Amino acid sequence: MILNYVVWDVNPYIFTFPESFPLLGGRPVAWYGLLWAMVFVVGYFIMKKIYRKENLSDDMLDKLVFGTLIFTIVGARLGHCLFYEPGYYLANPEKFLYVWEGGLASHGGAIGILIWLLIYSKKIKKPYLWILDRVVIAVAIGGAFIRTGNLMNSEIYGYETTLPWGFKFVRDWAPGTPIEAIPACHPTQIYEALVCVIVFVILMYLYFKKDTAEKRMGFFFGFFCTVIFGSRILIEFIKQPQVEFENSMVLDMGQWLSIPFVIVGIYFMFFYKYLKKASK
Repeated sequence: MILNYVVWDVNPYIFTFPESFPLLGGRPVAWYGLLWAMVFVVGYFIMKKIYRKENLSDDMLDKLVFGTLIFTIVGARLGHCLFYEPGYYLANPEKFLYVWEGGLASHGGAIGILIWLLIYSKKIKKPYLWILDRVVIAVAIGGAFIRTGNLMNSEIYGYETTLPWGFKFVRDWAPGTPIEAIPACHPTQIYEALVCVIVFVILMYLYFKKDTAEKRMGFFFGFFCTVIFGSRILIEFIKQPQVEFENSMVLDMGQWLSIPFVIVGIYFMFFYKYLKKASK
């Protein structure tokens, strides 16, 4: 018998440190945390390959990665707190620091990266769009790791579906609930991760095989914003609301926050090159 759904009951923790372990005794290590760390490890090696092609030093790369790490985490945390639950966090400001309790927003992380890269571009005396075009290659595959982390946490998934790849997220239901009573839902984490992988592959091909980044400054950044955030807008229509106030919204918070990125992306993909030429 072939099932028309996937039973998803994965433990979000890889292991727990023994109680006797110094400082970390009793603390679990989550897949989500590991996958977040992989974003920066993999991103480092991708950017190293790019920097070598551009004849840039490892010292410049180290500064890029360290700053991106800090601004991404701070931006993602502030984004979640201020975009999705401002009332709670403003009333409990110490909770801003409780990252281990969950709550990181991709839009906040994107804003944090944009701010840091503006600072960084001035430090290395390169055009802002030059560094944006290259960093989005690594960011694209990083997005796939993060959404895989959401999958391991059984979070941020979609509405019910009868499609054969629907996931039954068992951990979100009371222990002992019959599988038949658990609805199969869209695994929107996988949808978004696949989009990220596709964007990464296309950008890598265009950068290393076609040298597009040199021919059309801003195109990579525009393509990334248009496809990643455009797909986010579409996928949100089948994704369950993350916070209660979204239930009464025609477009949820994730969609509203994605619209400016799509507009900017379309501009850099289709208009920036020609408007720049016209201004000369």
